[in-house]
Amino acid sequence: MGSSEGRRAILMVYRNLLKAVKKHIGKEEHKAHFTDFSREEFKKNVNLEYPKDSSFIQQRINLAQNYTYLLNSIHHHKDLLFSYNIAVDRSNEMTKVLGKSAASVGLRLPDVYQH
Repeated sequence: MGSSEGRRAILMVYRNLLKAVKKHIGKEEHKAHFTDFSREEFKKNVNLEYPKDSSFIQQRINLAQNYTYLLNSIHHHKDLLFSYNIAVDRSNEMTKVLGKSAASVGLRLPDVYQH
């Protein structure tokens, strides 16, 4: 893998990680530290030289891929639990579904459902 191919691979992994963090953890201000940490880790390692630091770069790529896989898997597992009605707290999920349904027809949820 050449230098440009290595950078492309790193950017693809970074992009996938940020997409998973935004999708599964959220974009809210109080959750921004997840995105900030990921961004800082990639910025810290952006100037590594490929041949010299190839094993470290590969470890970082594997770590990011594994974390992305973990986030996606946990979300998928949670979705399966919801779909099978296994004893998990569904109040937040139901509020989201009701909110999306109401918003799709131009309405808002009553105050009872608002947090």
